Amino acid sequence: MNEHDERGTAMTGVDPSRLDDQQLMKELETIHRTRHETLLHGSNDALSTHNERMARLEGEYLRRNPRRTVAAGRTREGARDRGTGESATPALD
Repeated sequence: MNEHDERGTAMTGVDPSRLDDQQLMKELETIHRTRHETLLHGSNDALSTHNERMARLEGEYLRRNPRRTVAAGRTREGARDRGTGESATPALD
């Protein structure tokens, strides 16, 4: 599907806001799985396109899930606590 965003550059894939939750998760899984290969071996254009698509998909996920569960160890405080051997508390109330 060839759509254009507000900057007039070609956009690849379906607009993330048009995907249902299951489709969005499948797209996210695919783009994360292909990330390393694109970084190592993709052209600059391919990497740029990958970056833009990933940002759009992740942004949509975050928009839909503003109160997603955050693992304590994935916060700055949690990472510091891992270094001292203390256990961290959950990041969200």
